[in-house]
Amino acid sequence: MSKLDEKVGKYIDAVKDTCGLEPDVDLLRKVTAACGPVIYQRDAETVASSDPDEMDRVKKNFLMKKLGLSESDKLDEGIEAAIETYGRSERTKYRAVFYYLLTKHFGKDAVYGS
Repeated sequence: MSKLDEKVGKYIDAVKDTCGLEPDVDLLRKVTAACGPVIYQRDAETVASSDPDEMDRVKKNFLMKKLGLSESDKLDEGIEAAIETYGRSERTKYRAVFYYLLTKHFGKDAVYGS
């Protein structure tokens, strides 16, 4: 099993167990692969949802640049929805899972060819 497969397996479990959702495994794999090497770095693998600067980076670098969304209050609402789905008290929010939740929330699966 490759390192990527191990990460995807861990993220599938997070979507099922922590978020209570049945994941689109193909999309989750594509989102995970697109995250690149950061998923192999302990600190960068997760997002700090309580850090406003981090959420601003997610908004600008992921939602606006990667997903092509325009600046609006809807972006903050989407981030809040992803935090709620993941569980506000969940300390370990994996970046790939968080991005997956945002991709699904905004219906941007096509960005990943899904």
